Amino acid sequence: MKIIVPVKRVVDYNVKVRVKSDQSGVDIANVKMSMNPFDEIAVEEAVRLKEKGVATEIIAVSCGLAACQETLRTALAIGADRAILVETDVELQPLAVAKLLKAVMDKESPQLVILGKQAIDDDANQTGQMLAALADLPQATFASKVDVADGKVRVMREVDGGLETLSLTLPAVITTDLRLNEPRYVTLPNIMKAKKKQLDVFKPADLGVDVAPRLKTLKVSEPAGRKAGIKVSDVAMLIDKLKNEAKVV
Repeated sequence: MKIIVPVKRVVDYNVKVRVKSDQSGVDIANVKMSMNPFDEIAVEEAVRLKEKGVATEIIAVSCGLAACQETLRTALAIGADRAILVETDVELQPLAVAKLLKAVMDKESPQLVILGKQAIDDDANQTGQMLAALADLPQATFASKVDVADGKVRVMREVDGGLETLSLTLPAVITTDLRLNEPRYVTLPNIMKAKKKQLDVFKPADLGVDVAPRLKTLKVSEPAGRKAGIKVSDVAMLIDKLKNEAKVV
């Protein structure tokens, strides 16, 4: 079974982001970048499926700048077999990424696509669902457990009311949640091996996909600062402030 795992290059989750002075976006100059954490979970899950003998090949795919090759090498170091970069300097929005991934799927014919439920930069939570719709495939979002057997995949997913288990026929699209697994530590030998693994580069035009932005960002601004809290001496004072100042009771 062949698995495709899309990965995105984002600002590292430990970095405090800064808004550009002209409010056109987030300043990423000289900022540490890394793989989107949810995508890292997706790569780990694909590698575990291969270790169980379920998968035979894992292909990591990224869309964006040439610097995304670094993110793909990380995926290769975790355990992906080869990588594909769709290189473009155009700002990619979820629908464009979904179309690019659909074109890659048409070339590779995978039985399973596993990707993070959302990216921590835009929090769109759209690409997986759009990809499933474009490819006309069954989907399971927010997966917290994945089992593949007999041409089907059982996915336990987290919903507002608790847990829901779905059974999907392959091929299918799965988006990962935080509780699915804990990604392994990437060792230096595997990082060195990753440098020798195959990494193919395409342009959106090679795949016949128009990635022109459909949405325009008007302004990006930081959230308003929060007022400092206060300590109250007793319950009576707390109720008084909730009633007369906050006016919530």
